[in-house]
Amino acid sequence: MRVLVTGAAGFIGYHAAERLLARGDEVAGVDNLNAYYDVRLKRARLTRLEGRTGFSFFLSDIADAAALEGAFAAARPERVLHLAAQAGVRYSLTNPGAYASSNLTGFFNVLEACRAHRVAHLVYASSSSVYGGNTEVPFRESQGVDHPVSFYAATKKANEVMAHSYSHLFDLPTTGLRYFTVYGPWGRPDMAYFSFAKAILEGARIDVYNNGEMSRDFTYIDDAIDATVSALDREPAADPTRRAAGAHPDPSLSAAPFRIYNIGNDRPVALSRFIELLERRLGRTAPKRFLPMQPGDVIATHADISAVARDLGYAPKIGLEEGLARFVAWFEEHAAR
Repeated sequence: MRVLVTGAAGFIGYHAAERLLARGDEVAGVDNLNAYYDVRLKRARLTRLEGRTGFSFFLSDIADAAALEGAFAAARPERVLHLAAQAGVRYSLTNPGAYASSNLTGFFNVLEACRAHRVAHLVYASSSSVYGGNTEVPFRESQGVDHPVSFYAATKKANEVMAHSYSHLFDLPTTGLRYFTVYGPWGRPDMAYFSFAKAILEGARIDVYNNGEMSRDFTYIDDAIDATVSALDREPAADPTRRAAGAHPDPSLSAAPFRIYNIGNDRPVALSRFIELLERRLGRTAPKRFLPMQPGDVIATHADISAVARDLGYAPKIGLEEGLARFVAWFEEHAAR
C-alpha cells in the first residue's frame, strides 16, 4: 500500500512511518522541519527513516498548496495519514497565526489534494483538546465539543467539521483521531513529561500548574500507533442508519463515510503521581514551584475508548510505569547528553 504521511519527522508521524515501513508499505513523508522545537530531533528521526526500503521524503509545507500537490503527484498515495500540524496549547496563545496557516489552510490543502487524487481514506490527527471545558468524564465522542478553550483546540475542532464536509460532499472517507497526551521515546520536547525529565536530571525547578491538581490520560506511543494503523486500514463507509436526529443529535453520528475516535489509555493519572513516577525512574527529586492554572489548559482528560475498541479492536497494552521506564531509558541515552 502507498501511504503519504504528513509530519513524518514529527513524534507520532515518525513512529507511524516506521511501523508502516516495517510491514512493507511504501511511505512518502512530508514535513517542513520547522523550528517550533529543536530541529535536530526532527532530523534525527528523519535520518532513521531515510535509506529504508520504500521511504521517500518531500521537504514541503502543507500550507503551500503547489508544493503539496507536487508531493501527491509524485507519491500517488492510496491512503493519507495527516499528522502535520502546529502543535501546543500554550504556543497558540502567543502565535495564533501559525495555527491558522498550518492547521486551517494546511488542512484544507490536504483535503483538496485527497479529493483531486481520489485517495481511498484520509486519517488525520485531532486532539483531546477539542473537549475544552467539558466536565463530564470520561470524554465520549458523542459529547458536544463546541466550546474550545484554546485556539489550538478550535483549529482541531475545525478540522473535524471540514473533514465531514468533504466526506459528505465528495464521498471522501475520513477518520479523525483525538489523541490523548501521547508520550514515549523520540517525543516532543515541548510536552510536560519531556521538559520535566530534562529539569529533574539538571537539578532545575519544575513548574507545577493548578497546584498539581490535574490529571491526564497518558497514551504510550506504541498503543497510539496500533490505533492509528488500524484506523488507516479500515475506511468508514457511508451508512444512512447513522444519521443524527432528534432535538439533541449525537455529533458523533453521520451518514457520510466519516468517523471520530478517542485514542487514549482510559486510565487517567494525577499529575502529582506522574511526577513521582518520573522522579523515581530518574533517581532524583526536583524542586517544585506551584502555580495557578494556565489559560487554555484543562483540569482533567479521560478518554472513553469503547468506540475504537468496538470498531478497530483497540486495546492499550502499556501502563504508565512501563511507558515511563521505556521513555527514560531512551531519554538518558539520546536526549540527556
